[in-house]
Amino acid sequence: MGELFRSEEMTLAQLFLQSEAAYCCVSELGELGMVQFRDLNPDVNVFQRKFVNEVRRCEEMDRKLRFVEKEIKKANIPTVDTGENPEVPFPRDMIDLEATFEKLENELKEINTNQEALKKNFLELTELKHILRRTQQFFDEMEDPNLLEESSALMEGNEGGRGAPLRLGFVAGVISRERIPTFERMLWRVCRGNVFLRKAEIEDPLEDPTTGNQVHKSVFIIFFQGDQLKNRVKKICEGFRASLYPCPETPQERKEMLAGVNSRIDDLQMVLNQTEDHRQRVLQAASKTMRVWFIKVRKMKAIYHTLNLCNIDVTQKCLIAEVWCPVSDLDSIQFALRRGTERSGSTVPSILNRMQTKQTPPTFNKTNKFTSGFQNIVDAYGIGNYREINPAPYTIITFPFLFAVMFGDMGHGVVMTCAALYLVIRESRLLAQKSDNEMFNMVFAGRYIILLMGIFSIYTGIIYNDCFSKSLNMFGSGWSVRPMFVLHVQLFLQLDPAVPGVFNGPYPLGIDPIWNLATNKLTFLNSFKMKMSVILGVIHMLFGLSLSLFNHLYFKKPLNIFLGFIPEIVFMSSLFGYLVLLVFYKWTAYDAYTSKDAPSLLIHFINMCLFNYNDPTNKPLYRGQMGIQVLLVLIALACVPCLLIVKTMVLRRQHLWKKHLVFVVPMMCVPTILTFHQFNFGDVAVHQAIHTIEFCLGCISNTASYLRLWALSLAHAQLSEVLWSMVMHLGLSSRSGGGFFGLSIIFSAFATLTVAILLIMEGLSAFLHALRLHWVEFQNKFYSGQGFKFVPFSFDSILEGRFDE
Repeated sequence: MGELFRSEEMTLAQLFLQSEAAYCCVSELGELGMVQFRDLNPDVNVFQRKFVNEVRRCEEMDRKLRFVEKEIKKANIPTVDTGENPEVPFPRDMIDLEATFEKLENELKEINTNQEALKKNFLELTELKHILRRTQQFFDEMEDPNLLEESSALMEGNEGGRGAPLRLGFVAGVISRERIPTFERMLWRVCRGNVFLRKAEIEDPLEDPTTGNQVHKSVFIIFFQGDQLKNRVKKICEGFRASLYPCPETPQERKEMLAGVNSRIDDLQMVLNQTEDHRQRVLQAASKTMRVWFIKVRKMKAIYHTLNLCNIDVTQKCLIAEVWCPVSDLDSIQFALRRGTERSGSTVPSILNRMQTKQTPPTFNKTNKFTSGFQNIVDAYGIGNYREINPAPYTIITFPFLFAVMFGDMGHGVVMTCAALYLVIRESRLLAQKSDNEMFNMVFAGRYIILLMGIFSIYTGIIYNDCFSKSLNMFGSGWSVRPMFVLHVQLFLQLDPAVPGVFNGPYPLGIDPIWNLATNKLTFLNSFKMKMSVILGVIHMLFGLSLSLFNHLYFKKPLNIFLGFIPEIVFMSSLFGYLVLLVFYKWTAYDAYTSKDAPSLLIHFINMCLFNYNDPTNKPLYRGQMGIQVLLVLIALACVPCLLIVKTMVLRRQHLWKKHLVFVVPMMCVPTILTFHQFNFGDVAVHQAIHTIEFCLGCISNTASYLRLWALSLAHAQLSEVLWSMVMHLGLSSRSGGGFFGLSIIFSAFATLTVAILLIMEGLSAFLHALRLHWVEFQNKFYSGQGFKFVPFSFDSILEGRFDE
């Protein structure tokens, strides 16, 4: 049970692995995921290590698999995920895997090359088909006397008015549709208008054989006279990447060519279909084993990378590794080593030897699906020091509770609880879906946190008697609401708290619902929630200080107990603990008859710290108050030099005593080795002064920081009330026949705004403020968070990192 509140006890162990069994042993340790390997070759270049060739071979196989995976995704073929976790292949199986991947890659590359060539040929024939069809239309149009006269006049006019008969040449081709305007302007300028261009769009898009994208093209034919213009036109077409095709001059030749092109297109389409079918069969067969192949290659690569961290003895028959591992898992690690040795067929057992070291071990906190979210909240602040008190178990209760104090609403809490319950109940299905939505994955990882936040919000909502800004009349009202007479001109009805009501004492549960109708509702709730925030804050901080005592006891630091913990808790209890007691005393000492004479606690506390007891406007709460408060302030002030000076002087005295022993013991010839650490009095004094000032001022600022519980609770309640009065109230106040349909629309708007503003935005705000209270006000009392995390060699984490990308 003790390991729940502290990190696991770790040990440094040395592994002696036989060369023939090292691969299988590391494989079993990777499946177990309980050891963190240390790099014993930090000065050796990664390219000079023993297993660098095996790592390269694994990377090459991984590259080939990524190529095949890319082709599978391009073909929109789903990858089969059976959840199988295959064993690591033996080193001798690497050759077979390499041959399989090489054959698959070459086959796909050959198919792609042939398919691209066929598609390119198919595209050219398709473009030629459109050209032959369109040019026949162009020539038919050119035989029109009007068009013929227009083009002849155009050519003759540009040739200086010569009347000689013209014999026009032409070129035909295909160009991208978006380039037509620029192409036409360039032809006109370069050829000075001595060309005649006709164009027509191809209705169906054509497939680019290189990229596979659909492109829109147009057919064009250009008429010109002379070889000089012909050369210019061809260069312009080449510059605009237009494809030119041969086009016969006579209609009969064009008709015969078109028939031949159509026949070749049909044959080519049949070959393309067969090629695509073959490619689909190859990819579908690969998709069934793709995930298994990836797992095998990634595991092999991880094993060889880990083996590169080991040392090799001079005989080249044994690998030496150093690992951090939990003490509680040593038996499991030993069993994994035996299993790896048996699997490799080696007769020499692997040896695990615990080592004594002064190095700080990594921090490892075991978690499950429920506690992992809360542990992540703590680790986000900082990884705890080794064997330091772990705040996560306490955060499981305090975090959702402080959140609920700010968010408290029964209705909103029920909605949040139902959403979290859905994620919890269907967690197996949602995990199997492996969503790529980062926001959803973050919310899903914190489903148990959200569940507890919703449950605690229901509880605090009952205490506040707040449900969607409305109060529930569960027990009636404790106020007497039957006045003797009512004046019709009176807008407000004043109720006397001294008149006996239904209950003679506090309301049974939560706040009396009559307050929801009172005009001084905010005045009452502000006072209540402000005092409640101070009480919760002081209790939370005192609890954090109390946890520091267990750290000092565990690490055997009595000086920190007597000159650290005790002065700190006395200082805080003398001032702010006393303030909490005053709040409870005032609640019990004054009733409805004497509440008007109750003094202000804030003024009392300020006067207490200033030793001001001559304020006639603020009467004392009890007899002997002045003496007790003076004594408490003096005790608190006496704790400051204890923290600031006494501890520093004691540390200096201990240092001088140890220094004296270092010189005296060798002279007495006692075979004892004493460690001697450098001691800088100035650094220690400055450090202690900073800590003292930070603690004393922090007691004030941290207590004030807990007032955010009051502020956010008030803000949430007011936003909820405004949303109800401005939206939902409109639908409920309708008396017309169509009020039901109007109410349906208004309720939809109300529900949307409630989820978007009050649940998501306000919930995120309360979450962040609760996070701040834990990180700063609570954890800094006992948690330093300056350790480093235990990162075991685990196939699970390696594969999750690969397949989550």
